[in-house]
Amino acid sequence: MFWVLLLLLAWAAAGLSCTRLCLAAMRAAAVDADAARGHHLTLYEAAFLSGGPARVAELTLVSMARQRRLLLAHTGWATVVDPRGRDEMERSVIGAIGPEGQSRIAPVRATAATADSVRGLGDRLVAAGLAVPDGARTTVAGAVRQVQAAAAAVFALAAVALLMPSQTTESDVPVAIWFALPLILTLSCLAIARIEVHPYTRWASPAGQRLLGTLSRRTDLAADDRTYLTSVAVRGIRAVGEPDLRAAFAHRDRTPGRRG
Repeated sequence: MFWVLLLLLAWAAAGLSCTRLCLAAMRAAAVDADAARGHHLTLYEAAFLSGGPARVAELTLVSMARQRRLLLAHTGWATVVDPRGRDEMERSVIGAIGPEGQSRIAPVRATAATADSVRGLGDRLVAAGLAVPDGARTTVAGAVRQVQAAAAAVFALAAVALLMPSQTTESDVPVAIWFALPLILTLSCLAIARIEVHPYTRWASPAGQRLLGTLSRRTDLAADDRTYLTSVAVRGIRAVGEPDLRAAFAHRDRTPGRRG
């Protein structure tokens, strides 16, 4: 009857991991449902809620490039044309490029994403109930990974129990059925989490998601410059229509050096 000990381990792993996931999902959803009421997202806010700090940096780069105040070459270099930033985000990008006025796009994007202006933007969105705090995002993602590990552990324990000789039950119920129950529990929790809280590392709270949904519908109805930038904020670089501009962000040099 050694398989009973394995079954207890399976139930412990499944029960603890599923409980943690439920608690994490509840904390992530515990945001004021009326937070979105009366709030109109700026482009930077939409970018943060859609893709986090990196999306804000990308939006700023694209916006400045479309205004011809920043040159983004298809070789992956950024060159300052107008050194006067019109807001905190633009000044962060210009500062990340450096005094020489030219730098690789990848480090500029990474540096701008960690700027104080971006962190302040995130803090304001969290305070407004539109963004999920960092701890909640990490907790949900970690809980999902724990449930996935528990499901794999249940399957492995079941395999060990079935391969052990002379493992019988006092009833007519096969050993595999007993292990199927905790496995169903973990898989059900993962399925529910996929429906209710996916993507697990999302930046927007439920209220923020509703505002983003409104923006997404608007981008399908117009084609002006602001709508173009809204699409970039919501969908990222894949919404950029110019091939050279997309290539600028996708370019990766094999050997470092200045653009020639």
